[in-house]
Amino acid sequence: MVRRPLGNHHDGPDTLLVTSDMRQTQKATSDTRTEAADLREVITRARVVLWDFDGPICRLFAGHSAAGVAEGLVKWLEGQGLRDLLTESERESLDPHIVLDAVDQRHPGSELVALLEQRLTREELKAVDKAWPTAYADALIRTWTAVGVRLAVTTNNSPLAASEYLEGRELLECFAPHLYGRTQDLHLRKPHPHCLNRALLAMGSAPSDALMIGDAPSDFIAARKAGVPFLGYARNELKEKRLREAGATTVVNSLEPVLEEVRLRREP
Repeated sequence: MVRRPLGNHHDGPDTLLVTSDMRQTQKATSDTRTEAADLREVITRARVVLWDFDGPICRLFAGHSAAGVAEGLVKWLEGQGLRDLLTESERESLDPHIVLDAVDQRHPGSELVALLEQRLTREELKAVDKAWPTAYADALIRTWTAVGVRLAVTTNNSPLAASEYLEGRELLECFAPHLYGRTQDLHLRKPHPHCLNRALLAMGSAPSDALMIGDAPSDFIAARKAGVPFLGYARNELKEKRLREAGATTVVNSLEPVLEEVRLRREP
């Protein structure tokens, strides 16, 4: 017999009252379980992992302002008498890649673009010493290597900067020689899948046996074009929103759960 407290009696059969809050909680729990299963699947299947550099491995411009780098590129162009080459919004973007893109769109493959790309590379190399390691990235890289998964860097940054950073963290041997980054053929940067395809070809991997870890829509689009499963890393809500709007379905806010899954593979 079900005893009801006084004041709550009702006619008819007993029913379970499901409120909208309960439905939302149930859906959130279901979504969490689905994402955990998806995360486990992409990790288990991966034989090769393609890492974006700035974001998943480190914050390259944490101590060497990207905005300052962009301003420096703009001033250099102005010093060449090319101030009007950029629109006002491009000059004020505070993003060095936007400045580089703008010049390349107007003078593709030119010596000017080559000089500007070289200046950006020098600034990225300066940034390496003050870069912040992404939490759990070092341990994840070493653990994945220990279980026999091969790693590559596929980035829009200079491969020289990636190499110098990884060497300073004693991680270069986990990747070398597979570091694929920006060249002076700027149209081949992500979201073009060029660097991913180079990595897959060099490592003899089928796209379905690989996994791409990235923090930007361009990473997701490049992975999709290359046919590579994708794991999004979003250190804040804005990055997660942009990744999900682009179509990414498996996104983590920390690399810790990824590390935990990889460690499970290491256990006998």
